Amino acid sequence: MTDSKSSRDPAPLGQVDYSIFPTPAFVVNLEHLEENLKLLNSVISKSGAKIILALKGFSMFSVAPLIGKYLNGTTASGLHELMLGSKEFGGECHVYAPAYDPRDFHQVLDLADHIVFNSPSQWTAFKEQVRASPKKVECSIRINPEYSEVEVDLYNPCAPGSRMGTTKANFDEKALDGITGLNFHTMCEQDSYTLERTLVHVEAKFGEFIRKKCKFVNFGGGHHITKEGYDVDHLITVIRAFKSRYPGIEVYLEPGEAVALNTGVLIARVLDTMSNNLDIAILDTSATTHMPDVIEMPYRPRILGSGEPGEKQFTYRLAGLTCLSGDVIGDYSFDAPLKKDDLLIFLDMAHYSMVKTTTFNGVKLPSITTYDPRTAELRIVKEFGYEDFKSRLS
Repeated sequence: MTDSKSSRDPAPLGQVDYSIFPTPAFVVNLEHLEENLKLLNSVISKSGAKIILALKGFSMFSVAPLIGKYLNGTTASGLHELMLGSKEFGGECHVYAPAYDPRDFHQVLDLADHIVFNSPSQWTAFKEQVRASPKKVECSIRINPEYSEVEVDLYNPCAPGSRMGTTKANFDEKALDGITGLNFHTMCEQDSYTLERTLVHVEAKFGEFIRKKCKFVNFGGGHHITKEGYDVDHLITVIRAFKSRYPGIEVYLEPGEAVALNTGVLIARVLDTMSNNLDIAILDTSATTHMPDVIEMPYRPRILGSGEPGEKQFTYRLAGLTCLSGDVIGDYSFDAPLKKDDLLIFLDMAHYSMVKTTTFNGVKLPSITTYDPRTAELRIVKEFGYEDFKSRLS
């Protein structure tokens, strides 16, 4: 995620009275979500590729029936996500982890249709269990082509010293009997031209293995397909060209953010205002607990109707309600002074923010809701309280 997040229109939920929502609350616009899914489905139909949802980016299983209408399945980053994908979403179930815990692997094997191993040694450790299983499971190796255009190392799977995937020097083909696919994930919020350049390196190093051994290649995630300006036609051309170079090959893409991009907001309430060299507003949300990428990345989320510091008449530092001194969302300006109970609408919060929330300090998790502008239907999917905090402790 980057500072480039944007809303597809000035009123992300349409003409709605935001006071009808509880706060804090994630609100997913079902109309916008379906628009994204339809676009992704058009890529499926025109390119011949399969697209699966990366649950690490968006795991809202209450909308699984809608997602299942358009996508081919899900991909998980571990056992619990795999369980969610299998039990709630259906379709194909893929899973990748840098290493699998032997105590859990029998469950992974029971639930997954595709298992991605991080290294030849991981395949060696588990291949006999795979072969002994009555269930047919396709297995692949994640490769590291040692090429990436991701500039932030925190999100760069090919950064020097990365544990994500096997480099050509460590790609022991003799140990890969039974492997029928390759997986690479080298991108983050990038376009089809980055993919095209990446494939040059993938094919230079692993093309012969693809030609001789593979039934499928997974192009991973990070494809910003639903972002305004993304060249979808070029993506389709890239996929079809790859498939023509390797006749019979199946291609997968596994976007997470692109599924939910610009589909949801986080609604927060002003609890108090104060002054200490500058004006401060304390909210019922928090960077630390509800928007951790604001601190980790870092990035500055957009707020409906706000401006840069000093751009509008009244500038405030927006801060969370935890005890962490650095729990600061950022400085924003507004047309009018903020006051208690004012609502702030944080844009593009459906992906990653929702799955990364915590209960640090016992802060209440945001409610999860949906809203459909086509019918004006508000649904409060889930609200959280003390038991959700307590259940994580002992």
